[in-house]
Amino acid sequence: MGLTHRERTSLEQPIEEIKGPVLDEKCTRICAVYRTSLESGSTPKYALANGLWLGTVPPQLQDLLFAEQLLISCIRRNHCVVQVSSGMHKMKANVIMFENPMPKIYQRLPPSLEDLDEVLAFLYTRPCRPTEEDLERTPLLVRKNRVSDALEWLKLNHADYHDLDIAYDNLDAYPDNGPPVVVTYWGAAANKNPESASAFDNETEEGVDSGPCPFVVNGLTGEKLANMGPTALAALAARHLKQDGGKVLAISHAEKPESMYDNPQLYPMMFPWLFPYGLGGIGGIETENAGMSELMHKRKLLMYHDKRFQTDAHFPLISFNQEQMKNSTTGGYLLTERRNFDDIAERLMNVDTDVLEDLSKRLSRGDRVT
Repeated sequence: MGLTHRERTSLEQPIEEIKGPVLDEKCTRICAVYRTSLESGSTPKYALANGLWLGTVPPQLQDLLFAEQLLISCIRRNHCVVQVSSGMHKMKANVIMFENPMPKIYQRLPPSLEDLDEVLAFLYTRPCRPTEEDLERTPLLVRKNRVSDALEWLKLNHADYHDLDIAYDNLDAYPDNGPPVVVTYWGAAANKNPESASAFDNETEEGVDSGPCPFVVNGLTGEKLANMGPTALAALAARHLKQDGGKVLAISHAEKPESMYDNPQLYPMMFPWLFPYGLGGIGGIETENAGMSELMHKRKLLMYHDKRFQTDAHFPLISFNQEQMKNSTTGGYLLTERRNFDDIAERLMNVDTDVLEDLSKRLSRGDRVT
């Protein structure tokens, strides 16, 4: 019970499960190991009946563009700045992902243009201003009819969207078929300099001649800030605000951050186009009872027969990143459980205060301390 969901088309329809065995009608093959289990009368470990049923992705959630996915997701997992460079014939975009420590939870979707414009920037570079044809090929295109159709379907069928208030007033302010934020034109050359390129980089322009404009996800680290201690960071922030008249961008969020642990609805809320009914989340009771770890669950999702998780641009990256954070946390906990921890703590208690302050400064500068 509670593992499947029959698609609804109106609020008047009752919420019902799919009668009969828990099956995926789109899958036509079964492996030898599963066949052996079924023939012996036992449920395979990774059967859909063990909390792995996802349901078919409806047309309303298929082929959503990058910006459209941002508008329908309940949990905002990052901030993005997209830079699109254009030569005479080719286009290529570059995306830098900024971590959002506290996920922002929306009760009304999509957000207003003013709210979205605070965290999303669209920079277009030379040699010419973007035309309507150029904008149609960018990953920031928003088709507001697709957004409204997706939200209306999720409200009827997704377990976490039943109380969603669809902001039709915000949606009406969106363009019919264009970027939802202001497009800034930057009059600086963006193509490569052939003289400074490597011997193996023999193209002066990157991108594609036709079709959708691809983009690459990169990370960004502030080296200057990373090498500063707490006191220096506080002084720099004070000077930024008081002397330079600088500003701070504040992103609102829920009272408590979303946990990576024991939270089976985390991924269905982040990726409703992958978990259309809000079922089959990672870390559910059914999968735990079947002896399935979260790591193995993610591997099974990446091998799902319709390839929806493999082809998604962000699911593999985010799921792998969270596994790294969990392993780091576990390693730190196990380190403190070592037998000699009490002895180390006792020695630190007897260290002179000046020595500890000097040690803190050296660590803040990134010096290696033995």
